[in-house]
Amino acid sequence: MVTVRKINNELAIAGQITLDQLKQLADDGYKSVLNLRSPDEKTLLDNEQEKVELLGLQYINFPTNLEKMNHQTALNLFQIINQLSKPTLIHCDDSIRSAAIILLYIATKQGIDFEQALQQTINLGLISSHF
Repeated sequence: MVTVRKINNELAIAGQITLDQLKQLADDGYKSVLNLRSPDEKTLLDNEQEKVELLGLQYINFPTNLEKMNHQTALNLFQIINQLSKPTLIHCDDSIRSAAIILLYIATKQGIDFEQALQQTINLGLISSHF
């Protein structure tokens, strides 16, 4: 079972979650799920959007490839995160993408320049240096 890591009162990250974990998230008061996986990635949960929405949670799939991401894509993703009902779970396959996005998101919300936040993420090994 994948570990869900609560980052703050609004955001949590995880790798690919199971249906039981989705039910637990709904029971725990989560309001939305942001899936960073692309449709061509193998998923452990078929019809994830339908299952999430049946639990009363908002669902968005924003395929994110850290190797191809640019500043504008990051800004678009941050806007989606801002608009989602909180608390939100952000997940991907192994939680590395989720962790990188959350680090960038929180750092820029705290007023850190995007390039500095990006460098911190690179230094942690979450994103390669050719971003």
